[in-house]
Amino acid sequence: MTEAPQSYGQTWASDERPELPQTGDERSMLAAYLDHHRATLELKCRGVDPARLNDRTMPPSTLTLHGLLRHLTGVERWWFQINFAGDEVPLLYYSDDDPDQDFERLDGDIEKEFAVWHEECERSREIVAAHDLDDEGTRVRDGAPVSLRGVQDVVDSLVLPDEQGECDAVTQDALLELLEVCFG
Repeated sequence: MTEAPQSYGQTWASDERPELPQTGDERSMLAAYLDHHRATLELKCRGVDPARLNDRTMPPSTLTLHGLLRHLTGVERWWFQINFAGDEVPLLYYSDDDPDQDFERLDGDIEKEFAVWHEECERSREIVAAHDLDDEGTRVRDGAPVSLRGVQDVVDSLVLPDEQGECDAVTQDALLELLEVCFG
């Protein structure tokens, strides 16, 4: 039998995230992993001096932890409320005239930004709790149907890395830029 490794990588002294379940039904597993990734973002941001959350670590990139928080706040609203639930709510940190304001306009108070993000995450959880995984919404971009299962999978796999560090290429590049801030 293969011996278990003694070290599984860096741990955070203040890591209060719940353990990820290794078994369970699909709904509870999806919800647990999504909440774990949400908690990971907060854990990493809370470990950085608030003044540094606006630091652009690799110019000319506009990526910052504050910007990533704002972006993910918008992602929660876009996928769960607008695309799946069909709520008529304004976009956060985006307009056609200023599409990159989530990363470029960092004039907000970081504690207020966290409060807005928490509200959006809670609204997403309410939507998930009120629907079956196979219930469908309408993707705004093209009118195609999108299931709740699909929305949770998109948010979970494209926005934040899984336990093996796998995520879409844009997020990988972003996280590489943030290594210096988070672990430096």
